[in-house]
Amino acid sequence: MAISQAMATSFKAEILQEGHQLDTDTIKIALFTSSASLGAGTTAYSTSNEVANGNGYATGGVTLANTTVATSGTTAYFDSDNPSWTSATFTANGALIYNSSNSDKAIAVLAFGADYSVSGGTFTIEFPAAGTSAIIRID
Repeated sequence: MAISQAMATSFKAEILQEGHQLDTDTIKIALFTSSASLGAGTTAYSTSNEVANGNGYATGGVTLANTTVATSGTTAYFDSDNPSWTSATFTANGALIYNSSNSDKAIAVLAFGADYSVSGGTFTIEFPAAGTSAIIRID
């Protein structure tokens, strides 16, 4: 199994159908182990091979805070604060950004490229700067 970084293909169609309101819906991010199979074909959040509940992680992940939908030149983008988990002890290999207000529909898969571990500390995913480098963007 593997995690492949991609914008979910279903998300691309759903935004054309007004299926997501990224600035007002509850957008979450969940962490997954290297046993997960996630990629462009992922259509919704599932607990399969998610990081185990406990040790600073709660199943379903965290809600992305201070979400923004904006434009920069000809690029539309979505951004938020960097998500983090405190007092954490776990290992993650990737993440899924999903819309919990809209049937847990998948938005994007993040592949870390390796296992990353934290032991009694804070696990943070650092998103790129807002604008043309934002974590979710349409050029």
